[in-house]
Amino acid sequence: MNIAEPYLAEPDHAISDAALDTIFRDARTLRQWQNKPVSPALLMAIYDLMRWGPTESNITPARIHFVVSKAAKARLEPLLDEGNRAQTMAAPATAIVGYDLEFASTLEKLAPRAAKSLSEKLAADPERARFMAIRSAGLQGGYFIVAARALGLDCGPMSGFDRDGIDREFFAGTAIKSLFLCNLGYGDHGSVRPRAARLSFDEACKIL
Repeated sequence: MNIAEPYLAEPDHAISDAALDTIFRDARTLRQWQNKPVSPALLMAIYDLMRWGPTESNITPARIHFVVSKAAKARLEPLLDEGNRAQTMAAPATAIVGYDLEFASTLEKLAPRAAKSLSEKLAADPERARFMAIRSAGLQGGYFIVAARALGLDCGPMSGFDRDGIDREFFAGTAIKSLFLCNLGYGDHGSVRPRAARLSFDEACKIL
């Protein structure tokens, strides 16, 4: 037990203060990277953590393609905005986080009690299905970043790419649409920009 944090011995406790620093307070968006690979096992471990995060009706519409090889990077590079190319090509891995509009096909496994009724509702209302997919995949994308940081990686989430081009190049023949990109690796922290402000509790929240 950590003597400095005895609450960790309690059954209902927060994670350690150091862990909170790693995941949130000290974590930064990285744009420059050390020449240090990220193993397939570590990429798998990110997903194995993020998949437990809560989503609407337990759906899991997020789909992730990890761009690691030189061949895959060559396919990705021309689809990036100019300002994102150098940092993405230098990153050991880039996750293309998307959402599957056909997520209902997995409901029998993930939400068996509601599968029949929910599938019928979504089939009759494609816009509702799209909104559910984007909302829960967005949640999963947040879990993805937290999981990667918890496992010791730095993250560089970004927009700034040709979405239609990404969908054609990486998701052709599927109902998957791209949501955002996230560079992964071990960042060069000497290059980090000064931290921008965040809204205070009083500016963003109310207790009713």
